[in-house]
Amino acid sequence: MNLIQQENQHEGSTDWQLTRIRLDKNDGFRSPSIEGYCSRQSLKAGETLDIFVSARPAAKFQIEVFRTGYYGGKGARLMATLGPFDGKEQAVPEVGAARLRECRWEKSVSLPIPENWVSGVYIGRLSTLPASPDQPYWQSYVVFIVKDDRKADILLQCSDNTWQAYNRWPDTFSLYDNGDPGWVSGPGVDVSFDRPYGKYRQIYENPQSVGSGEWLCFEFPLAYWLEQQGYDVSYCSNSDMVTPGRGLKCKAFISAGHDEYWDVKQYHSVTEMRDAGVNVLFLSGNAVCWVSPFRDSSQGVPGRIITRAAPYGGLARQTKFDDLKRFKDVAPGPDEGLLMGAINVIPVNGGGDWICTQPDHWIFEGTGMKAGDSIPGLIGWEYHGDPAKIEGLEVVAEGTAFQSGIHPQHWTATIYPGPKHNFVFNAATIFWAQGLSKPPGHMIPWSHWNRPHGPDKRVQRITGNLLKRALR
Repeated sequence: MNLIQQENQHEGSTDWQLTRIRLDKNDGFRSPSIEGYCSRQSLKAGETLDIFVSARPAAKFQIEVFRTGYYGGKGARLMATLGPFDGKEQAVPEVGAARLRECRWEKSVSLPIPENWVSGVYIGRLSTLPASPDQPYWQSYVVFIVKDDRKADILLQCSDNTWQAYNRWPDTFSLYDNGDPGWVSGPGVDVSFDRPYGKYRQIYENPQSVGSGEWLCFEFPLAYWLEQQGYDVSYCSNSDMVTPGRGLKCKAFISAGHDEYWDVKQYHSVTEMRDAGVNVLFLSGNAVCWVSPFRDSSQGVPGRIITRAAPYGGLARQTKFDDLKRFKDVAPGPDEGLLMGAINVIPVNGGGDWICTQPDHWIFEGTGMKAGDSIPGLIGWEYHGDPAKIEGLEVVAEGTAFQSGIHPQHWTATIYPGPKHNFVFNAATIFWAQGLSKPPGHMIPWSHWNRPHGPDKRVQRITGNLLKRALR
C-alpha cells in the first residue's frame, strides 16, 4: 500500500465546505468579514507556515485545516483545528509600483507542519465565532500545498501562478487590470501572493473559490480521481518547478487545469525532465502561455511576486491578438509547442466537443471510441491548437471550438514520443478533469455557451491508459 492509499484509509470529513460567505458588494471579490493568506505557496512537513487573517468587524475566529483528497468520497480530511483567535481588521495595502497590492499583515498564527502530514493541497477554513446564536457566522478559505521529496510515481503541479494572475483582490488588481477600462493582457502589472484570494472571477460564479484560488474549480476533480484510484501522487506549486530536481524523481509530471503562467525556468525544467525520460501529461488548456518570472517580496521572501513579462513563442506568432503589440520590443519566450506538442492559438477560448480521430491509438484502448465519436462539452474554455513539427507527433483528437458560441477555432490534442521511451500528451482543454470526477465542493463550470457533463468513463479510461504506460 503506497502513501496515498494509506492516507485515504483515514476517515474523511462531511463538513469542510464553505456555508456562509459574504462579499463586500454584489459584484465584489473579497470577503472582509473574514479573509486571509499564507506565507508560502508550498512547504514541507517539519517547516512552519504563517497564516494572516483579517476580520471586519473584529471577531473571534477559528481555522480548521483540511487535506483535500478522496477519503471514501468525502473529499477532505480534518487535520487540525486552530484557535479561537481574536481577529481584527487589517489594512488593505496602498497601491504600489506596477499596481502591486502586497499585504504586510500581522501574523495570526504559526502552524508547524507535522511530519505525518502527507503531500497534498490543504485548505484552511476560516470561521468567525459569534458571541450568541442569533448572530451570523462568516467563512472563507486559505490554501497551501504540502510538498515532499520522495520518489513518487506522479507529480501533480498545481496551477497557482494562474490562480494569482486572475486574483482581483481587493477589487480590480489582477494581472489583467492595468488601470485602463476592460481586460488587458499587457506588461507592467505585478501581483503578490501576499494577499487573500478573492472569489474566482473569470467564467462562472463559484462561492467555494473564496480564498481557495482555482483549486476547487479546475484541478480538484483530477486529484480526487487519482487518489480514488490509489495512484502514488505528490503535489507541488508552480514555484517548486523552477528547477527540475523534484520532477526528476517521478515517472510522470502532470500540468492540470488552467496552467497559463510559467516562469521560463519552469519551461526549461520540464524540458529537461522530458529529455531525461519523465512522461509529461498536459491535462490542461491555455498552458505555458505567458512568461511570468518570480521575484522576491518586499520582505525578501523568494517567489512571492509574478508579472506578465512576455508571451511564449507560439502565442507570439498569433497575428489576431492585438495585445501582443504591447510586447513588440520584448523577446518572446521559447515555443510552447515544442514542449506541449501544440500552441496557444488565437482565439484561445471557446467551447466544443472532444472528438476522437485515431481510435486505434493505444490511448483509446478499452474506450470503444470510433473515429468521429465525441465527448460532449469537454473542450473549453481554453485549449491548444496548431500542432508542432516534432518527429513522431500524432494528432489523436481534434475539432472545432466556438468562441462566444459562434466563432469557430480549430483545436488539437496531441501525443509525441520522448527520447527514452517516454511520451508527452496534450489533452488541449482546461476541462479535462471535469470528465474524471465530481467531488464534494466542486461545481461543473460552463463558458461560451458550452459545458462539460461531468465524469465520463472514456475520459477516465484514456487517463488510465496514459498513466499505465507512464508508470510501467
